[in-house]
Amino acid sequence: MTSNFKLQKRLIIGALLVLVFADIALAAYSWRLSSVPRNPQQELALQTKQFELLRADIKRAIAIRGLMPAIQKDCEQFERALQPVATGYSSVSAEMDAIAKKAGVKIDDRTFRRKEIANRGLEEVVIDATVNGDYISVVRFLNGLQRSHNLYVVDGLSLAGDTQNQSANGPIRVAVHMKTYFRVS
Repeated sequence: MTSNFKLQKRLIIGALLVLVFADIALAAYSWRLSSVPRNPQQELALQTKQFELLRADIKRAIAIRGLMPAIQKDCEQFERALQPVATGYSSVSAEMDAIAKKAGVKIDDRTFRRKEIANRGLEEVVIDATVNGDYISVVRFLNGLQRSHNLYVVDGLSLAGDTQNQSANGPIRVAVHMKTYFRVS
């Protein structure tokens, strides 16, 4: 029983010594920080620089607030320019066919998946298409999509060679994963 008490006494004294040494170390650090001479000119320059940065941030925020109505108007105009859902699918299909014909490629497979965007009155349509043609024709097709008056966001391309024609200049198959948007109302 006495050895257990002696062990507890030693542990308590050890913990107390650790706390006293930590207190002394923090006091020395605090004293050292307070004894560093401060140059009033440097402190004024630092505070002036911080003040100017804050003033520039406020000026930029006010400018952004002033531009918000014009930006909102442009966004609404863009959304109104999107095709309505009722005619969007057929016009996108027809436009893709026309671009493919002009580029000299063939669209083998085309699927549409819709997803309504909440609280915006828009519908996102994911289009997966497989395009066959030579490299230049596929590039022309993608360029035609880019230059279209409709919005097409090409998310990814997957390239696979045609297994029947293994020549260097043979046709290629490209899986195109893209999105477009329609107006719901």
